[in-house]
Amino acid sequence: MAACLWKKLLQTAKERIIQQRRASLYDCAHGYREELIKKKLQQFAGGSISLSKEENGIGILTLNNPKLMNAFTGTMMLELQERVTELESWKDGKGLIVCGAGNTFCSGSDLNAVKAMSNSEDGMNICMFMQNTLTRLMRLPLISVALVQGKALGGGAELTTACDFRLMTPGSEIRFIHKQMGLVPGWGGATRLVQIVGSGAALQLLSGAVKVDPERALHLGLSEKTLVSSDETGSLEEARAWLSLCTEGPASVIQAVKKVVTAGKELPLEAALRTEKDVFGTVWGGPANLQALVQRPKHK
Repeated sequence: MAACLWKKLLQTAKERIIQQRRASLYDCAHGYREELIKKKLQQFAGGSISLSKEENGIGILTLNNPKLMNAFTGTMMLELQERVTELESWKDGKGLIVCGAGNTFCSGSDLNAVKAMSNSEDGMNICMFMQNTLTRLMRLPLISVALVQGKALGGGAELTTACDFRLMTPGSEIRFIHKQMGLVPGWGGATRLVQIVGSGAALQLLSGAVKVDPERALHLGLSEKTLVSSDETGSLEEARAWLSLCTEGPASVIQAVKKVVTAGKELPLEAALRTEKDVFGTVWGGPANLQALVQRPKHK
C-alpha cells in the first residue's frame, strides 16, 4: 500500500515538473495569438532547422540557411518550436549542441519577414512566440551548448544565451546589434544576458552594440572556452568532446541534474527546494543509484 502510494506521488511530481517546463509564458490574456502568428510566419519560407540524435544521448540542432547567414525565416521559427517539442520528450537525451551550417552561427531574423510584419501587433506576437520557444529550449532537461562559429548577431546572439554554455571558434563573434536597428532584444536575450554576465556588462554590450570576440567573451564569462579548430567539422568534434565531460552517466541522472539547477536559477527558494525534493525522489532508489551503492561505496 505504502509502495503504491509512493509511486503515485513520484508520478505526480514528474508530471508537475514536465508541466512547469512546458508552460507558456504568454496566452490570450497577454494579447498573444499563437495560431494567428503561426499562419503569418508560414508565409515566409526558407531554410530549415535539423535535429539529429546520436546514440550517446547528444543532439545536434542545426540552423540551415547559409545564404542569409542562417537568419531565421518564418518557417524556421516554426520548425524551432517543433524541434524543441521533440527534445522535451527525448527520454534518452543528455546534451544538445546548437550550431549553424556553413561555418557561421546565426544573423538573427530574416529582414524580409521583419519588414512585412513591422506593425506593432505582429511584432509583439513574434516576440512572445520566440520568448516562449527559447524559454522552453533553455528549460530542456538537457545540458545545452551553443557552438558559435562565424557571427552570432542580433537574434542569433539571443539564441546563444538560451543555451547553458557557449563555445566559440577562433575569429567568431557575438554581437547584440539591436540598438543599430532601433530596437532592444525581444526574444529574452537581454534578461538572460544579465543573468550570465551581470547588469553592468550587459548594459555595456547592449548600449554599445559591442563586438564580443572569443577573448572578451571568456573574460566576461559569456563563453566557456575558445576552441582550437575554426572549421565546421573540427569544431563540432571539439564541442562533442567538451560536452561529453558533462554528460557522462545515465540520462535519468543528467536530466535530473539539469532540472534542479534550472529550478534553483528560476524559482523562489521554497519552490526551488520543493522541486529539488521532487526530482530527488525520481532518482533515489533508481537503477543508477542502486548500482552506484554496490559498485562505489563511499566508505572504504
